[in-house]
Amino acid sequence: MELRRTKRRSVIINVTSLIDVMFILVLFFTVSTTFVNQPAMNLDLPKAAHSQVTRQAAIIVHVDQDGSVYLNDEPVDAVLLEQSLITRLATSDEKAVVLKADSRVSHGVVVHILDIIKGAGVKKLTIATQPQS
Repeated sequence: MELRRTKRRSVIINVTSLIDVMFILVLFFTVSTTFVNQPAMNLDLPKAAHSQVTRQAAIIVHVDQDGSVYLNDEPVDAVLLEQSLITRLATSDEKAVVLKADSRVSHGVVVHILDIIKGAGVKKLTIATQPQS
C-alpha cells in the first residue's frame, strides 16, 4: 500500500496592508499635530484680566529680566534695534510688532524699547500678556 505524500504548504504572512495602515496613521498624526514655536528665553509675561487674543505678528521683540533685547530670538543691542526693525518692516506688509517683555523688567527699560519701536515706524504694536487666573 502506497501512501500519498502531502505537500507541505509554506505559510506566507502578507503584511502589505498592515504597512499601508501604519503609514496612513503616522501621516495622519504628523499632519494633525500642532507645532508651537516657543521662544528660546524664559519670559514671565505680565498678567492682564482684560486682554484680547490677537494673531501674532512675524516680528517679535523680547525683553528678558536682565534687560537684554532679542529680535525674533536673535540677540540685538538696543542701539541697533531701531535699524534692525526698519530693515524688517520694509519687507513686512502689516508693519506690526509684538513686544514680549518680562514682568520683572523695569518700567523705564520697557518705555525705552517702546520708544525705539515707535521710532522705527511700526503701525501696530501688540504687548503680550498672560491671562489672569
